[in-house]
Amino acid sequence: MIRPATPDDAARLAAVAAETFPLACPPDTLPESIAAFIAANLSVDSFTGYLADPQRALFIAEVDPSSGSGTEAAGYTMVVFGEPADPDVAAAVTVRPTAELSRVYVREGFHGGGLAGQLVAASVEAARGRGAASVWLGVNQQNARANRFYEKQGFALAGTKRFLVGARYENDFVRVLPLA
Repeated sequence: MIRPATPDDAARLAAVAAETFPLACPPDTLPESIAAFIAANLSVDSFTGYLADPQRALFIAEVDPSSGSGTEAAGYTMVVFGEPADPDVAAAVTVRPTAELSRVYVREGFHGGGLAGQLVAASVEAARGRGAASVWLGVNQQNARANRFYEKQGFALAGTKRFLVGARYENDFVRVLPLA
């Protein structure tokens, strides 16, 4: 089930983020850089702030666990509404107004089951509902699996940007999905 995340989900989202963010990093990213990024951007406090921000929408994917009690968080997305601040992104994204699909993460045990596509669809609809004419995202150039997935979802290569993890910049592709 995909649903909008609520403030009560902050700890669950942080746990999924801590587990999944390393999967998106290039293999040579230093573990201490990954840990520092998680601590600074994917903590419970970070998610509490994201969930309170009216310029963001977060969605959570929940599944019934094999134990039969409650639901298990399997993934999440975050949409950031507004114009891109990064000049490389601003140059690459020509269809405006736009929204950023800032995070798309699904726990490894749930890859291939369609949850990521459902999360992206909910996020795109939220962007459309807020008047966006396009949705953009950044994805590491070395993450072949993610790049194939985004291409299947209709996100076309539009440019490049840099993404800071620890003390090192990573090279990302900028991908754009027009909503018209």
